[in-house]
Amino acid sequence: MISACADILIERPAEPVFSFVVLDFFKNYQRWSPEVECLELLSPGPVCVGSTGRQVRVDQGRRTDTTFTIVTLEPLQCLEFLELGERYRIRYALEPVPLEADGVAAPAHTRLILSLELKRLSLFMRPFETLIRTAVQEGAERMVESIKGLVELEVPARV
Repeated sequence: MISACADILIERPAEPVFSFVVLDFFKNYQRWSPEVECLELLSPGPVCVGSTGRQVRVDQGRRTDTTFTIVTLEPLQCLEFLELGERYRIRYALEPVPLEADGVAAPAHTRLILSLELKRLSLFMRPFETLIRTAVQEGAERMVESIKGLVELEVPARV
């Protein structure tokens, strides 16, 4: 199994971060993960546990088409996907981080934690496991940085 984890502090409260990352996932995902060529919600209605989606990605020239389901969705806390063949699992977790400066309440911040797990590699990919592990970790770090940049650009800071 290959796993990666990246976290970042976003200078916005949990509510707008949750909305951007979770509730608007199918609208925003391609913005922070440009490797995604196509993303679609296959289930009717809003994003919820049991919703399914499909994505087509091109990672380092390799095209993949997968279907996934939402296995966990906890308001203001997390969103977790599992690929239907159980080849990968992705979790976005949010932790509110209230800050204080000189005894005065400062605007709330949110720690975003992205965890990725590739359950198994195909036989022909195993010789490249170290490279894949590095690419997955770098991808996770790039994604949380992109999310931070987008949220802080688009969501006004509370005054």
